[in-house]
Amino acid sequence: MQLRSISCALSALVVATPLCFAQSEQPSAPTPQQVPSAPAPPGATGEPQFPPVNEANFDTTSPSKADVEAFLKASWGYDANRSFEVYGIQKTPAPGVSKVTILAAEKGAQQIATLTFFVTPDGKHLLTQDAVLDFGPDPYKNNYQKLQQRADGPSRGAAAKQFELVEFADFQCPHCKDAQAIVEKLVQDFPQAHFVFENFPLVNIHPMAYKAATWGACVAQQDGSEAFFKYASSVFFAQNDLAGQGADQALRNAATAGGADPDKIAACADSPAGKGAVDASIRLGKELNVDETPMLFIDGRAVPMMAVPYEQLKTIIDYQFSLDK
Repeated sequence: MQLRSISCALSALVVATPLCFAQSEQPSAPTPQQVPSAPAPPGATGEPQFPPVNEANFDTTSPSKADVEAFLKASWGYDANRSFEVYGIQKTPAPGVSKVTILAAEKGAQQIATLTFFVTPDGKHLLTQDAVLDFGPDPYKNNYQKLQQRADGPSRGAAAKQFELVEFADFQCPHCKDAQAIVEKLVQDFPQAHFVFENFPLVNIHPMAYKAATWGACVAQQDGSEAFFKYASSVFFAQNDLAGQGADQALRNAATAGGADPDKIAACADSPAGKGAVDASIRLGKELNVDETPMLFIDGRAVPMMAVPYEQLKTIIDYQFSLDK
């Protein structure tokens, strides 16, 4: 479930969502070559025919065109149907901040999208309308390392963390319930992956999510990951009960389904041990800019799990894992 919508620019950089075809406002000096507003027919090969690049659109050396292309390859390389052109890298009134303009289109498409973002003076981050993202040829590395070190929730799959799938989820989120079928497929299709569940209860809209998370953390602590995933399946199956008077009984039933003692789990859930594990997971999610559930991190690359069809999600995972061999 979303707390806020993903911007067009951020969405385009994360997953293969439809490109936005609204032309960005161009800077006043120097003025880039005008991007045609009319549809641009593809060439004989189906490749989009981008307008010629004007070298006057490049008046700064940081980031370099190669830096931008490497970043876009890391972000979009899994999508063989998407083509792009670095159309300009320009100075801005803010010292050291550069404006980057990208033209992008799908093969066979009749329109060209314009994507604009700003790169910070140190070349490590980009700014979109409502987000700050890591920038560079390996933009997911920092998140990847952070998750390898700190994503210590219940896990299954491979013991090694070379290939890591981390789900941030909320037990009262309907989309998280729906995503569990996707998770089961991922675990089967990617046996080389270390899958981790991290609690991210959206307490402002789901009043029982935090309590369900602390119960789950205690089941994992006392009875292990296998017991936790049985507990989680039971909670998601009885998710509607969390909103009513039967919420506590639903949690007790779920603990029992996991093979745990519900009385011991209840006592743990009210203790620093149970709450501390959930609070640490929430802090980690916030540091990673998680703002909706379910959110899946693929070796540090964040993908809203319900935003893409399963086969496309597999393609993204295959591509990211190939980069991290």
